[in-house]
Amino acid sequence: MRSPSRSQTGLALTGALALAMAVPTIAQASGSTGRHVVGSAPSWTAHARRVAAVPSSATQHLTFVLALRDPAGAQALADAVSTPGSAQYGHFVSAASWRARFAPTSDQVATVSKWLRSQGLTIGAVPANHRYIEVTAPAAATQKALSTKLSSFTKDGQTVTAPTTAYSVPASLAGLVVGVSGLDTSARKTPLRSVPDTPAQQVSAASKSAVARSRPDDVLPPPDAVFRNGRPCSTYYGQKMATNLPQLVANPQPYAPCGYKPAQVRGAYGTSAAQSQGYDGRGTTVAVVDAYASQYILGDAMRYAQRNDPSHPLRSYQLDQNLPTTFTHTDECGASGWYGEETLDVEAVHATAPGAKILYVGAESCYDDDINAAVNTVVDNQLAQVITNSYGEPDDVVAPADLANSHQTAIQAAAEGISMIFSSGDDGDEIANTGHRQTDFQASDPMVTAVGGTALAVTKSNGYGFEQGWGTGKSTLVDGKWSPSTPAYLYGGGGGTTHLFAEPAYQKGVVPSSLANYFGEGPHRVVPDVAMVGDPNTGFLVGQSQTFPDGSVKYSEYRIGGTSLSSPLFAGVVAVADQVHRGSLGFLNPKLYSLAGSAAFRDVNHGRKVTDAVVRVDYANGFDDSDGVVTSLRTLNQTGTIFTRKGYDDVTGVGSPNGLAFLAYVARRR
Repeated sequence: MRSPSRSQTGLALTGALALAMAVPTIAQASGSTGRHVVGSAPSWTAHARRVAAVPSSATQHLTFVLALRDPAGAQALADAVSTPGSAQYGHFVSAASWRARFAPTSDQVATVSKWLRSQGLTIGAVPANHRYIEVTAPAAATQKALSTKLSSFTKDGQTVTAPTTAYSVPASLAGLVVGVSGLDTSARKTPLRSVPDTPAQQVSAASKSAVARSRPDDVLPPPDAVFRNGRPCSTYYGQKMATNLPQLVANPQPYAPCGYKPAQVRGAYGTSAAQSQGYDGRGTTVAVVDAYASQYILGDAMRYAQRNDPSHPLRSYQLDQNLPTTFTHTDECGASGWYGEETLDVEAVHATAPGAKILYVGAESCYDDDINAAVNTVVDNQLAQVITNSYGEPDDVVAPADLANSHQTAIQAAAEGISMIFSSGDDGDEIANTGHRQTDFQASDPMVTAVGGTALAVTKSNGYGFEQGWGTGKSTLVDGKWSPSTPAYLYGGGGGTTHLFAEPAYQKGVVPSSLANYFGEGPHRVVPDVAMVGDPNTGFLVGQSQTFPDGSVKYSEYRIGGTSLSSPLFAGVVAVADQVHRGSLGFLNPKLYSLAGSAAFRDVNHGRKVTDAVVRVDYANGFDDSDGVVTSLRTLNQTGTIFTRKGYDDVTGVGSPNGLAFLAYVARRR
C-alpha cells in the first residue's frame, strides 16, 4: 500500500548498521519514562479518514522483531565474506554458526515471551534464528501492552487499522525488541508486474474484490481472466513494421514482439555458449518467494518449456514448493494476481538456468511480516544459493519493524553466502505514482542486489540488437492520430536515490556523486545495481492457466514484463555463475561494482533521448477481436528524472550481464 509521505519515522538512516538500531533511536529521542518507544503512528493517518476505534475483541496478528546480539559484528562479517580482497572472502558461515554468534538467545526470547503472556498475548511461531516472535491478541490487550490506541481508517479504498499514537514496550526490553509489525495493516507487499493498461484488464481488476468477498478468506480464488496478445505482433524485434501508421518518433516503429522465448533471451545475453558447454545452473537451487500459490504451477511450467524450449525441458524434480498450512487476506491482497507473478518467476529462472532446481516459497499473505517470514525460512534453513524476490513498496510506506526485520535477514543471507536479488520496481522514479521521487524497498536495501529494467531488441538470429532504459510513454491511436502527441508516462524500471540508507562502500567511486548526493543530504544508496529486460512491450512469453470467458480454466500464453521479469532472469544467470564458480557467490554487489566498466557488462547508454517506440495492438476485451482492438504506441527510454548515461546510471546500474565475459569475471575466486 502507498502513502504520499516520505518516511513513517521522520528519520533518514545513516547506513546499514543504523538500520538495526532505527527504532531504539526513536525511543531515545522520546524521553519516555519507564517505557521504550518502538514505533509511531504512520504518517498517512494524519490525512486518512478515521472510521472508528478498533473493537476491543478484534484479533490482532503481530510480530515482535528482536534485535541481533551484535549488529556491528554481524554487519562486519557479512561485509568481509562478500568483499573481494578480504581475507575472509567466500568463507561463508552456516546458519547454525550465525545463530550461535548473533541470534537472540533462548533466555532473551523467554524474557520477551514471558512479558507477552503476562499481557494476555498468545505466543505463536518463533523461527530457529529467533528473528521474531509471532503473537495473537485481542485489540484491548494489544493497546494496553503497547500503551497505544488503534483505529480503523479508509485508505486506498480499503478499511485498514493502524495505531494513532506511539507504541512502546517496558524499558527493561529496550535492548531486545526492535519493533512491532502488524499494527498497521496497510503494510502489504505488491507484486511488481506490469500494471493493467487495457480496458478489459482494468475492468477485471476493479471487479475482483466484489467477487472475492463471497469467498472464505483462506480459500484461494481461481486464476484471473485470460489475457492474450493482440495481433499483429513480431517474432523478433523489428520483424513487422507499422508502416501504415503515423510516425511519432525518429526511428521506425515496429510492432511489439509477441513475447521473447527462452532461447532468444539466452542468445541476446550471450549465455547460450556457456550452456552448450554444460553450464546451465545445475547444482544450484534458486528460491522464488512470492505470496500464495498457483495450483497449476508445475503443469504450466512443464508445458511452457515443452512448447517453447523443448531442448531444455523442466523435469518435475526441478520444481519444489514450500507452502504454509493456510492462506489469509486473499481478498485484500488480490491472491489470484500473485499466480501470474509466480508463473513468470519460475519460467524466467528456468529460461536462463534450465539445469537449476527451483524452490517456490509462498507466503501466507502479502502482508510484510508474512513475506519476511517466507524469506527468512529460506535463509535460516539454507534452502537455496540464490533468492529472487519480485515485490516491493515505496520507501515511504515501510514500517520500521518490517525494515529492520528484512534487513537482518539480508545480513544473515550475505554471511551464509546466499545471493539476495530484488526487482527494483515498476514505477520509475515514483513521481507519477506517489507525487515525489523515491525508490522502492527492499531493492533500496544496500545488502541486496537490485535489478532494474531495460527494453531489449533481439535480432532474427537470437542476437543482441540493443538495449535502452525501460521507461514507457503511451499514446493511443484515435481517428488516425496519436493522442497525446507527446506520449504520457505509463511505467518503467525503478531507480534513484533512497533516503533510507547511506552510500555503501562498494558504490563509492563508481556511482556519480550527483546521484549519491541527489537530495543534498550526504551520499546515499542508489538503485539499481544491474539490469535486464523488463519492458513488457519487449517482454517475455509466459504460459499460465487462466479463466476463460466460459468459466473454464485452461492453459494460455501471453507477453509480460516488469522488473519482476528482470530479477528472476538475472537470478538464473547468477545460478549459472555459481556453477562456473563451483560454489555460491553470495552477496554480489561488492564483486559487481569492482567489475564496473569491464567487459562483464554492457553499458546501457542512451541519455535522455526518446527515439524508439513499438506499436502495440491489444484486444479491447483482452481475449479476442470480437469487441475491437486498441492500438497504442509505446516509447522506449522515457524514464523521467532518472535516465541512462555513460557508466553507472540510476536506471540500469552498472549495466546488463554480458554472457561469457560476465560468467568468467564474476566467477573468479578473488
